Amino acid sequence: MSGPELHVIVPGPLDQRTGGYVYDARMVVGLRGLGWEVVVHELSGNFDQPDVRARTSLTRTLVELPDGARVIIDGLALGGLPGPARDHHERLRILALVHHPLADETGLAPKQRERLAALEREALTACTGVIVTSDFSAHRIAAFGVPAGQVRAVFPGTDPARPAKGPGPKAEPRLLCVASVIPRKGQDILVHALIRLRATRWNCICAGSLTRAPGYAAAVQEKVRACGLDERISFLGESEPDALDALYDGSSVFVLPSHYEGYGMALTEALARGLPIVSTTGGAIPYTVPAEAGVLVPPGDDEALAAALEPLLSPVSNNGGPSGRQRLATLAAAARRYATSLPDWNQATRAFADAALDLAPDGV
Repeated sequence: MSGPELHVIVPGPLDQRTGGYVYDARMVVGLRGLGWEVVVHELSGNFDQPDVRARTSLTRTLVELPDGARVIIDGLALGGLPGPARDHHERLRILALVHHPLADETGLAPKQRERLAALEREALTACTGVIVTSDFSAHRIAAFGVPAGQVRAVFPGTDPARPAKGPGPKAEPRLLCVASVIPRKGQDILVHALIRLRATRWNCICAGSLTRAPGYAAAVQEKVRACGLDERISFLGESEPDALDALYDGSSVFVLPSHYEGYGMALTEALARGLPIVSTTGGAIPYTVPAEAGVLVPPGDDEALAAALEPLLSPVSNNGGPSGRQRLATLAAAARRYATSLPDWNQATRAFADAALDLAPDGV
């Protein structure tokens, strides 16, 4: 007897290296390992500002699915195009997978934010249920009129990893930021914070796509060059998994200056390696990073970010308290302890399977 069936619909190739796509891909692999029959549908078109190709691709995909099919649509494809889901919601069991609401993206004009919120609200009403990646996002989805009984939070898994070795006792501290260079991730705030700390020893590596918001990425890199920090702040673009693992291993502190996260998979990847975290209170981050393993500041505040980083980078204490190295060791130990409580991908996949069956059961 074959296992449960699931159609997974994503905008563009599934193998893209962002947290959302990695989550989707790992669930596909995990569900197949559990015996599920999973069919992936990769849509064409532009979903940032949905175009005719995007609408046609989503519509055609739903039309071709058999009656009663269990379907999960990534929120990036669903949120801005409620029409196709609404047209098929009576004959299909449609689930939404929302990593974070589209209206919560950074840099939107007020009218655009209102329009996206209205479209996503309409799209979610066409769904049998919604899967999100954090308890914070589950509460956030309630604002879109989705009853709590139709929402399930399935946290991402975390691969086991060895503790980071760091750059070495005599090397300057290394900061690592792993995130696509887009406005929501706040690399411009990080650069301004590091300008304030230019008299302190450090180097910083930013690993993540430079093509998702090319204008923003170019402006951030130009600011680095204009301030004469291009030999201390590097932008590597997307990194292969082995190269990324080496970057984690050679770092002192993980920094993510995001304005908003629906979960923050890069944060748990850093915690799994025992890296101290400096991040923000944006979105789900305070739910992802325990207080004892990191320092969180208000998003968009480069002065506060600099103030959080400075004592961790200082070799000696300025006020008689612990040195930067001692502070890092304390945070690192807490991160390693917390990492043992994180679900692995097998646990995450089983939770996802339970949520999908619960929200869209067979025979209904």
